[in-house]
Amino acid sequence: MATRTRRPERRQDPLSRERIVGAAVELLDTVGESGLTFRALAERLATGPGAIYWHVTGRTELLGAATDAVVATIADDDADATPQEAIRALALGVFDAIDAHPWVGTQLARGPWQSRTLRVFERIGRQLQALRVPDAAQFTAASALLNYILGVAGQNADNTEAAKPGIDRTEYLDAMAAAWEQLDPDEYAFTRTVADQLRRHDDRAEFLAGIDLILAGITGPGPGPRTAGSR
Repeated sequence: MATRTRRPERRQDPLSRERIVGAAVELLDTVGESGLTFRALAERLATGPGAIYWHVTGRTELLGAATDAVVATIADDDADATPQEAIRALALGVFDAIDAHPWVGTQLARGPWQSRTLRVFERIGRQLQALRVPDAAQFTAASALLNYILGVAGQNADNTEAAKPGIDRTEYLDAMAAAWEQLDPDEYAFTRTVADQLRRHDDRAEFLAGIDLILAGITGPGPGPRTAGSR
């Protein structure tokens, strides 16, 4: 009597694009962009690379989808918030997303006018319109805010990564501030005077303070972009 070949058990949780993207986000958070391979992803999903290619065409598409998934978690604008509050909340949402997923900052900066970055740009622009920023100044104002958000958030993530290997943040900043204090007083007079502020600063608070400075420049009197009623 012939021996019947046993069929493999059917997967209880069918492979889907959403599940693949979620596993990719987890893998990126663990090993970074260089570690995202279809082989590693297949092992995490307990499947074959071919099954993954059924849902995504390649690594570029997968990175984009993973970035979209993270950006989608940033809270929508609060209808009751002022435009300034909405911009601050959006900026902080991006900052926290990149802080939690450092690879996202690289993806957003790599394709500044791709759809995922444009979503952030669009939300900033709508709030600037609500502030009655003149039409001719809206692109410049929105670009300045977007570039600041991505630049500072990305730099913060890089600094966090650099300080990770067993180094406490307080100790890291204290050592850096101490090094600033030892700089040549003639060449680095300013840097020496703010060394203690570096030692005591809070990254998120400083980030939001920068947003407020930009908003003040956009909406306040001066040669730059202003609200329609400014003089």
